[in-house]
Amino acid sequence: MTERRLPRWSELRPLLNPRKPVLDPTERRLSRAHTIRDLRRIALRRTPTAVFDYTDGAAEAESSLRRAREAFAAVEFHPDALRDVSTVDLGVDLLGRRSELPFALAPTGFTRMMGHEGERAAVRVADRAGIPYGLSTMGTTSIEEVAAAAPGARKWFQLYVWKDRGAGKDLVLRAKEQGYEAVMLTVDTPVAGARLRDVRNGLTIPPALTLRTFVEGATHPAWWFNLLTTEPLTFASLTHWDGTVAELIDEIFDPTLSLEHLEDNLAALDIELTVQLKRGGVSRGNAQTLYWTLPQQLSHATSNGAPVRTGDLMATGAISGAEQGSEGSLLEITRDGT
Repeated sequence: MTERRLPRWSELRPLLNPRKPVLDPTERRLSRAHTIRDLRRIALRRTPTAVFDYTDGAAEAESSLRRAREAFAAVEFHPDALRDVSTVDLGVDLLGRRSELPFALAPTGFTRMMGHEGERAAVRVADRAGIPYGLSTMGTTSIEEVAAAAPGARKWFQLYVWKDRGAGKDLVLRAKEQGYEAVMLTVDTPVAGARLRDVRNGLTIPPALTLRTFVEGATHPAWWFNLLTTEPLTFASLTHWDGTVAELIDEIFDPTLSLEHLEDNLAALDIELTVQLKRGGVSRGNAQTLYWTLPQQLSHATSNGAPVRTGDLMATGAISGAEQGSEGSLLEITRDGT
């Protein structure tokens, strides 16, 4: 039978080691977040429903979002034993320059709606981490303000093709003047998707003060305080807009854009390139964002093992080869089932 006794103070004292309280509320919340799922739970508590759903949701039944998550969940890492891992280097070459991690911070529209520091905070984090940052056309901080927030950061600018070619050209020239090294042309949004969460929530830009949003504000006071005490929440690349995201997209985006006349559309931006569609090719998915670097940067990059020059068009995940030319490379872009 176990013999029991009272614990001695000398035995208890080493166990009584309370943590020092963390006074900064943001640091305190983040200290409890160990996964992306943890961050999602924090965002769900701290932001109004319409704001959270804008970030968390997708179009219609959200099937593509679900499949994307399933695809990531299906990825398996197979470790090798008896390998020297005393020094691990996750750095890679992205568009001819080193990135300390094998990814970049992707362009996200309306960033300041999720957090009042928005794109400025994101580009500073990217700078500290040594990775590129992509600013969205639908961003809420201007090209110039993002550049000023982190002068030494690697910055890319994401562009949608607008009906107004002059406006698109102006954005590219502004990005070039501010030292952005690459332009990312997104081609998968010819028309707005039916984002049903946004419709049900009545999300508008800027958010409207209705009875529903007033009630939401009462339960999320910090978010509303930050919204109302900082600069107005608008798209930085537009002079003014009142309405839904879907209405904005249908108003300014070009639904006629196709691969066959992509070169003609980009000619308005003074970008020379050649695109060859490879029929019957095999790839893991359709390329939806095309990347090319602004002309002042000339170096070497690698995609899928094929050397390409910066200044040339790159279709991520779908480049099958490259041939050097006098004005640029000829890239073969593959599409499933075509």
